[in-house]
Amino acid sequence: MARRYPDGIHGTIAAGLVELLGERVRVRTATQDQADHGLSADVLDDTDVLTWWGHLKHADVADAVVDRVHQRVLGGMGLLPLHSAHFAKIFIKLMGTSCSLAWRDSDDTELVWTVAPGHPITEGVPQPIVIAQQEMYGEFFDIPQPEEQIFLSTFTGGEVFRSGCAWRRGKGRIFYFSPGDQGYPVYHHPDIKRVLANAVIWAAPRGVDSSAPSVISEPSPLLAGGRVVGETSS
Repeated sequence: MARRYPDGIHGTIAAGLVELLGERVRVRTATQDQADHGLSADVLDDTDVLTWWGHLKHADVADAVVDRVHQRVLGGMGLLPLHSAHFAKIFIKLMGTSCSLAWRDSDDTELVWTVAPGHPITEGVPQPIVIAQQEMYGEFFDIPQPEEQIFLSTFTGGEVFRSGCAWRRGKGRIFYFSPGDQGYPVYHHPDIKRVLANAVIWAAPRGVDSSAPSVISEPSPLLAGGRVVGETSS
């Protein structure tokens, strides 16, 4: 992973947000090895959108931090669980299901199809997004029926996957987006960066000055930010 992401996945995602949104956002990162995983009450209170990337250490995320993030989402903070964060404690808590899925790591080509044209998250995104190297995520994906189905992916093995799904929980907006893996350079892909930038603006609480939202992005397993916050990883 270090060869593909020398600044970490959190650093790559954060840099992509700054590249595309510039002064419209304040971005910071948080990591699992920090106190409170970098997600103290003060940090979360200053975060509009939290992006969460996780992989192997979901079980090591403190339940107290999960509860804190859960309350902030219900209170209006946006949340962007990314890729294998489908197994993050916070996503499972918000969905109320196992969030399990089919999986195969075989260097597939993924086509990400827009199925909700006109949705703000799809602005400037080609049809389809072509990801030349990616692992396969497939159905059945055990999640509640999405309130908005925005993207659907297909793979070379014939599989399909609901790769971009949105819900509201309390006052908070949630957007799950599956493309992005530690084994492939997906977060360097310009179209994936565009989706994440669009999603941060969409997920920010209504009434927040979209010219300077605060985003948190965390590497391995959590990522958090400022007025439109970005990401977390495990």
